[in-house]
Amino acid sequence: MKHFYLWLCLFTTSLALAQTPVMTWDFETIKDGEVIESSTNIADTLEGHYETAPGIRGQGLRLDGFTTQVIRKGQDIKKPGTEFTIEAWVSLGQYPLNWCPVITTESNEVKGYRLLIGPYGQVAFETAISEQWVSCTSANETMPLRQWMHLAGVYTAGKDMILYVNGKAISTVAITGALTYPSKNNCIIGMVAAPGRPSDTIRTWGTMPTYFGLDGIIDDIMIFDQALTADQVKRNFLKVTVTAPDIQPRRLPTIEKNPGRFGAFYTKLTYYAGWDNLWRVDEDPDVVVCFDNSPVKFIFWRGVRYGPCWVSENENWMTDQGLETWANGINDTEGCFEHMQDRQCRFSHVRIIESSDARAVVHWRYALVSSHDNIWMPDPKTGWGCWVDEYYTIYPDGSAIRKVAWNKGTTGRAIQYQESLPVTQPGQSSEQLLEDDYVRVADYDYNTRTVSVDPSKKPSDWNRDYTIQQFQFKSQNKPYICFEPGNRMWVRWINGGYNHFPVNQARCDGRWARTLDRPTHIMSSPCSDPVIHEQGNRLSWNGLYGMNSMGITELIRFGRSWAYAPELSTGSGFVSKGYDRSQRCYQIENLSGQSGPCAITLKGSKDSPVFNPAFRIKNWNAKGATLLVNGKAHDYKTGINRELEGTDLIVFVTVSETVPVTITITPE
Repeated sequence: MKHFYLWLCLFTTSLALAQTPVMTWDFETIKDGEVIESSTNIADTLEGHYETAPGIRGQGLRLDGFTTQVIRKGQDIKKPGTEFTIEAWVSLGQYPLNWCPVITTESNEVKGYRLLIGPYGQVAFETAISEQWVSCTSANETMPLRQWMHLAGVYTAGKDMILYVNGKAISTVAITGALTYPSKNNCIIGMVAAPGRPSDTIRTWGTMPTYFGLDGIIDDIMIFDQALTADQVKRNFLKVTVTAPDIQPRRLPTIEKNPGRFGAFYTKLTYYAGWDNLWRVDEDPDVVVCFDNSPVKFIFWRGVRYGPCWVSENENWMTDQGLETWANGINDTEGCFEHMQDRQCRFSHVRIIESSDARAVVHWRYALVSSHDNIWMPDPKTGWGCWVDEYYTIYPDGSAIRKVAWNKGTTGRAIQYQESLPVTQPGQSSEQLLEDDYVRVADYDYNTRTVSVDPSKKPSDWNRDYTIQQFQFKSQNKPYICFEPGNRMWVRWINGGYNHFPVNQARCDGRWARTLDRPTHIMSSPCSDPVIHEQGNRLSWNGLYGMNSMGITELIRFGRSWAYAPELSTGSGFVSKGYDRSQRCYQIENLSGQSGPCAITLKGSKDSPVFNPAFRIKNWNAKGATLLVNGKAHDYKTGINRELEGTDLIVFVTVSETVPVTITITPE
């Protein structure tokens, strides 16, 4: 009995020694940009944006994935001997862009050790032996998102390395020799030691190395100078009772308070704190258009480089490619030039030009930029490159005319004008966003066709002359585009998509999405070659965009009302200046300059339907207007634009007819 008691004491003492870490970051004491490492009481540098957050016990450290890191100076690192153990508690908001350390002592040579998390939720424990990294690695998705996970790596020189996740050994590697410690290098927590490229990029020359880190919460990172046993690692895992971490899915912004009326509004949309803190912007950098009779939103947000997005009632997002060009294989050293690469919106800006009850006009201006932050084809004398102006004339029925304009000779030979881009939320697959027959296409002769995500169902007799597309979102409201007659459309489907855009800050012109951890634009279509208009030195094209619950037949009729607008005639004192497709609006001028009623006749027919027409009457010179349709009261909206040249009236009428319609507008 005496011998047993002596053995038990020795065993308990040995266990206590083994469980005493030489370095511990519990993040309980953080002040003035420093973290007190509790085993040595040394203050380590804390860089970047950070917050404290509930940890596994007490508080942990919230990392933003972009700037946050803890740095221990090389002279303060406790170097274990021939064996050691790393333990850490980690919860992720999304996966890193590539392998990223929870903790590393690596140098610019192959020296040191590191505990890593990969871009697919893998975990790895690595040591530098004989100038090679030797790795114990888990399978993909070992790290679920938004859950506390206990990670441990155990090293014994000349024997083995073991990787544990939640107390269970999941990988063991036999080793010979011992790791080489760096002599002066710092120890880094939460960020890569040097800039690196994201995983799964489409092309190397369209990608630039960048710093990136872990997005999530870390707690209780400990280094032991002993090789803990499997039972000890398991006990360390089991002795902590964890609750759900304070991390929300990285969903795209929502409008907290819908104003309940139509109009364009400046605002500041929020994504999540770590991402929001990157932006050097003040109030009102974004624009949102809301509708009084629809839950749909039309959003111009920094996270999408201000490329406008239609958002359905259940937060399904649809955006579109801006003008894009590339070197077409000749001296192609930077990849694509497009608005997608302007991740800091250096060259992309948005402003409200007009907003009333009758319509809103939003202007988006951008330059074609590469991941190298260079603009396309700058003039060697002036520095001017390819700049694009897009005007969106938006009406209360949830529709907008997109006018895209640029200077001749600025795009080069290779150019893509348009590409439809559904955007998935984190955790949302393309199957959850779209029906299997994901898009319907049509022409203005009421010929329709359904396109499936299954490439084997792609028709062999595909007609490229379609002018209308409607995406089959799993939403009541579905996005659509109507193009001008003469449009050429083509279709492709590559499942999975890209996640270098919309919100990603990586300097990359294409990264395949292998997980559903972050917003992704689906690599889909249709893509169109629209009709190009030439006016002086400017080129432009127009499209009728929107999101509503129309069926395809009604949508064709709506498109015809724009593409083949009914002829308009006016009464005395007013003259028609024609129908402007780039505004979806009849232009009328008051010749007398006096306030007086304006009588309008639209020669509606089956071929040229009257469908929610809009009018701009120049020199209206009155405070407002009342309106009758065929002599009767009707639904309409008016707006007054006070411009340098005078006061104009904007009128929007909610009416759908295939016969002539008379509209009388009277000064108020």
